[in-house]
Amino acid sequence: MKPNLFGVVRYSITFCIAFCFLVSSVKKEDFKTCNDSGFCKLHRAFADTASSKEGLKSHYSILPDSPEVSPEGLTATIISSQDDSKLQLKASFLKNGIVRVRIQELASEIPRYQGPGDYVLKNGEGGLEHSLYKDFKVEPSISQKGVRSHLITYNKNSAGNDLKLLLVEEPFSLVLSEKDDPIIKINSLGFFNFEVLKPKGNSSDGVEQVFEEKFNKWTDKRPRGPQSFGTDISFPGSSNLGEDGMYSEPYRLYNLDVFEHLDDSPMALYGSIPFLISHSTKGTAGVFWLSSSETWVDVTREKSAIPQIVNQIVGTTDKNSMNSHWISESGVMDFFLIPGPTPKDVFSQYSSLVGTTDKPREFAIGYHQCRWNYLDQKDVISVNEKFEQHKIPFDVIWLDIEHTNGKRYFTWDIAKYPDPTEMQNVLAQHGRKLVNVVDPHIKRDNDYYIFKQAEEKGYFIKGSDDKDFNGWCWPGDSSWIDYFNPKASDWISDQFSLENYKNSTPYLFVWNDMNEPAIFSGPEITMDKDIIHYGGVEHRDVHNIYGMLFHKATAEGLIRREKVAKRPFVLSRAYFAGSQRYGAIWTGDNASEWSHLSLSTSMILTNNLVGMHFSGADVGGFFGNPSPLMLTRWYQLGIWHPFFRAHAHIDSKRREPWLFGEPYVSTIREAIRLRYRLLPYWYTLFHEASVTGMPIVRPMWVEFPDFPSIYSMESQFMVGPALMVAPVTEDGEAPIQNISFPDQQSFYDLYEEFSIVGKTARDYPASLSDNPVFVVGGNIFPTRERHRRSSEAMKNDPYTINVFNSIKGGAKGSLYLDDGETYNYKKGGYIYRKFTFKNATLTSQEAERPVGSDNILYEAYRDSVKHIRIERVFVVGMMNSFSKAVITHNGEDREVEVTCTKKRKGRCTVRDPGVSVVDDWSIRLSF
Repeated sequence: MKPNLFGVVRYSITFCIAFCFLVSSVKKEDFKTCNDSGFCKLHRAFADTASSKEGLKSHYSILPDSPEVSPEGLTATIISSQDDSKLQLKASFLKNGIVRVRIQELASEIPRYQGPGDYVLKNGEGGLEHSLYKDFKVEPSISQKGVRSHLITYNKNSAGNDLKLLLVEEPFSLVLSEKDDPIIKINSLGFFNFEVLKPKGNSSDGVEQVFEEKFNKWTDKRPRGPQSFGTDISFPGSSNLGEDGMYSEPYRLYNLDVFEHLDDSPMALYGSIPFLISHSTKGTAGVFWLSSSETWVDVTREKSAIPQIVNQIVGTTDKNSMNSHWISESGVMDFFLIPGPTPKDVFSQYSSLVGTTDKPREFAIGYHQCRWNYLDQKDVISVNEKFEQHKIPFDVIWLDIEHTNGKRYFTWDIAKYPDPTEMQNVLAQHGRKLVNVVDPHIKRDNDYYIFKQAEEKGYFIKGSDDKDFNGWCWPGDSSWIDYFNPKASDWISDQFSLENYKNSTPYLFVWNDMNEPAIFSGPEITMDKDIIHYGGVEHRDVHNIYGMLFHKATAEGLIRREKVAKRPFVLSRAYFAGSQRYGAIWTGDNASEWSHLSLSTSMILTNNLVGMHFSGADVGGFFGNPSPLMLTRWYQLGIWHPFFRAHAHIDSKRREPWLFGEPYVSTIREAIRLRYRLLPYWYTLFHEASVTGMPIVRPMWVEFPDFPSIYSMESQFMVGPALMVAPVTEDGEAPIQNISFPDQQSFYDLYEEFSIVGKTARDYPASLSDNPVFVVGGNIFPTRERHRRSSEAMKNDPYTINVFNSIKGGAKGSLYLDDGETYNYKKGGYIYRKFTFKNATLTSQEAERPVGSDNILYEAYRDSVKHIRIERVFVVGMMNSFSKAVITHNGEDREVEVTCTKKRKGRCTVRDPGVSVVDDWSIRLSF
């Protein structure tokens, strides 16, 4: 089975929309197909006509003499021969090689929503002005085979090759090229189509018929009329997905709560990130489609006759072209062409637009224990004590909706939780935190202070009748805050203050659920599209970013609740591009089934490719009751997800690890302990992701881009550059794992440290205690080896440095540390070390050091952690046996003993080298 991922990692193209997977009892009739959506059906029919042998020539062309070039970019007028409507094309060029293309009506009686850029782009629309590349070269217009075109050479990529944008006049098309090799083509298939806004009754071509659209018992009145648009975007050189990537339905990007949804479907789900990545041996490229309205995406459609003209101009054939067709309901056509050419370049370029993952609190990357619901305060304290008794580390326990007073968020059910403050303090004494759910629906109750204040201030979303919208959700009759109103968003942030949120403490954090938004009484279990937001914006224009704005308001509330701002932790179910700046997300309500265990990896990989690095799946499955073996395997996989949380439905049996007896509890304990041993590596990866945009958990092709045989691989993946994980996701006590080792490199078993030289595949029987993980030779990573109850208890523990030699000799790695909770790192309060191993010598140097005023906090933080030492160094993969090591530290040399063993593939151990984590030093192995 294939998971419902728009963006699943298959073959040489990756369509990145993070959907989920679940059981097959979804009520399909409650949710639209493309045929139920008028605008999707219209554009698909248009594409079918263009793709047919007797397909008509595209009726869109560039108005002669309209193209103009200025320091702000290229502008031109697109004209339709069908109705003489005119569109404005604007292409702007960014310094890192990205091309932004915006297309909208040249003039319209009805203004269009101009797009979500101010919310999605990391610095808003204005921030891109500082990134424009203005020193481009415009070649004279050329006419070839009777077709005029315009060529702009605007920058060089990381390989030093020219980047070029070609505008073809008739039919209208765009081609982004590296040198003379096309990377991305727009409208090469002739699918471009743009519905211009017209008052009702101002057409004789049947447009009036779609001013109103019925679905089941609901009617969408579309007061502003049809305004959809679409185009094809193709990637020459990418292989065809084949049947495995084909659906009769397009992928749907429309955030919805689809209860018990399918595991093999392009249906919409909780979150959507319209970012597409293409990868082949020639390079990596992408497109980011900036629309927050409902969007559908078809892939691998048949070719039409239209590309031939473009192909003749650019000198290419589309024999291996991957095609996509993007269709959005409203707003303006706005997309970014991301040229690459390497995976690292694409992630950096994309994150320059929408931002990187905000650095999390250190506790947040530990283990989270959750279920719907822990019964009461006594139950919470008991679970905490049981973890202590069984010596299983964890950092956070969670409370679902039953902790509230009648689903009134920011309140407590005092009968069940008589002293919430004391409960949080008990957890804090063990170095642990509490998370409460806060959903966006507000119970309509005049005695509920949140509702009363929001109503009086006018902060609720309005219905089409201009009255406060109300719908049905967990509390019953409810209303929803309008987060597009800055005052309303600021007000809800204030509710998280320690003063306003009664019985909250600094140890309490937040979970945003149901924020698509989910509305039980609404069309498709969500909000009517003709509802009006602040500023007169229709909900149809902004649906996909509503949940992100709630996520943002919550995070901002936690940041400012203390005098010294501390990083928030907020988990959200709904998300969009940019959500990574505000916290974590999870894949939704999965099931206790082996197929869902396996498919969770695809979900997490896709989320990481599109910048949602801090993501995870419910360990054990939300619905159902896993067997002891399944639960154990789920923990063995879950420790490799950036967000690591066990969760269960209210009707599921209790499944805390100790309830399953031996050998399962010991195996689960060891898996969780491995996660904690590796927390320094995880925290370093989060830091590097926050700077570079690189995925934390990566498909194999990201690290090994030149091996086509692994492009479709989902059965194994990378955690950072160092660790290759091949999880066991099948039933059976000892299933056979076929594991691929792609590169001509040494791969070391993490536990036994035997090595395999790459470009091979091996079968491994996986017993219950086996969790196949391999270290890629040439990497160095830090660990902390002492067993503790929580991440906070590890803060002063010494580090172990693990060196795994490459086949050519040598290795590199890094270690990042800061206080794990404040924003002092932004002013220099951090340590970032670079490790290199060469010629039998391990060296530690500063990777970077703050300068100027930031050096003050750097020195203060350095002094606070200089007592933390390196307690041992492991070097694996040595051909020789060494007897001593020469430590060079603070200008002095001294010798220490080294023990080596050939049994563990030439492993040498240096114990207590007497060096600090903050200092420069070297350790040279010697005979």
